Amino acid sequence: MSGSEPARDAVDLVVVGAGAAGLATAIFAARAASGLRMVCLDGARHIGAKILVSGGSRCNVTNRRVTERDFWGGSSRAVRNVLRAFSAEDAAIFFNDLGVALHEEEGGKLFPDTNRSRTVLDALLRELRRLGVELRSGERVTDVDRGPDGLAVVTPHARYRTRCVVLATGGRSLPKSGSDGNGYELAARLGHGYVDTTPALAPLVLAGGRHAALSGVSHDVRLTVRVAGGATIHLDGALLWTHFGASGPVVLNASRHWHRARLDGRAVDVLVNLFPGDTFESLEAWFGAQALARPRAHVATVLATRLPAAVATTWTREAGLAEQPLAHLTRQSRRSLIHALLSSSLDVRDSRGYTVAEATAGGIPLDDVDPSTMASRSCDGVYLVGEMLDVDGRLGGFNFQWAWSSAWVAGHAIARALNGVARRAAGDVAPADAGATGRSAAGE
Repeated sequence: MSGSEPARDAVDLVVVGAGAAGLATAIFAARAASGLRMVCLDGARHIGAKILVSGGSRCNVTNRRVTERDFWGGSSRAVRNVLRAFSAEDAAIFFNDLGVALHEEEGGKLFPDTNRSRTVLDALLRELRRLGVELRSGERVTDVDRGPDGLAVVTPHARYRTRCVVLATGGRSLPKSGSDGNGYELAARLGHGYVDTTPALAPLVLAGGRHAALSGVSHDVRLTVRVAGGATIHLDGALLWTHFGASGPVVLNASRHWHRARLDGRAVDVLVNLFPGDTFESLEAWFGAQALARPRAHVATVLATRLPAAVATTWTREAGLAEQPLAHLTRQSRRSLIHALLSSSLDVRDSRGYTVAEATAGGIPLDDVDPSTMASRSCDGVYLVGEMLDVDGRLGGFNFQWAWSSAWVAGHAIARALNGVARRAAGDVAPADAGATGRSAAGE
């Protein structure tokens, strides 16, 4: 190479991004189309940073049961079709075949038996090497060109002429892992639309001082995200109070709805219910029974039999009832306290943002791809997978499953397309159907 002209390199497939979706797409394509040259490029020096930090560095690879109802963003029907092509059971079998045994934990979460994310990443990289896919780190893609001679992927040091390109650069979450939104710009130049992004699965920053006194306390709640002029979302799960506000599964799941409402300029309130299994009537009856059985007990003491003591103290103190014996609790005070226990505002000020968010909401519209192939509707030979699409799942392995499923669909569609080109060049067969999906269509 001389001067500023980049080197030219002809390959059959270039995968842009070596995260979960990118690595899996390359693996599935190489398995289904042997003998072709495939390259996986990533701008980061160290591959798989997001895989390594996921699930508390244990990598929750999928969930026992995954459906389209676990996701938000694009068309539920399209998400369902992609998930059905490569199910959570298929993902578990895939990893088992790679030597990664999984076990199930609370909520159906599937983790490697080693409880180490490194096990998952090493297995993917090992399979990539076995299949002969070239992996090049520290090679950031700056452009994807389309011209009369096909597609070209451009980096500062090379220009790859290729038949197929996969955009798998992820979203904007955890930018230290290399997710900086570069893929959105590449997709836009190829004619794709864009749904404004926000953090998803991010802890919430709260106003006031209630959370500081509760820092470190975790308990089950129901959160209600109430959006002006929009839908009301109810979410159940564990909430963890922190020094800055709130975290835990239910808060992380609520964060995307809070952000989307703010993005739309709508007023939004997040309400916490400390007794998700109760009604106003059942709590009033319980207080009545407690007053008969323990008339001298303080309200906070009685509540602490069903709530963490710090939470019981905080709510009764805010109601001015912390030192109040049950026998002296007026009907009005009791009813006001019950209302507060069943619905209090969290006073959300912000979230911790992309820096710690585990997923991105928004991105390339799902309508911009054919869900039976993940092929771009705007540019022949281009496929989009994983988090850069406008699909985000709740906490519990669902975003990884979307990565594996969309990768499987794309990988097999690419293999059919490339094999069809190779056979037609040899004069063997008619064009392959690149629009088929599912295991039977891929010959499995």
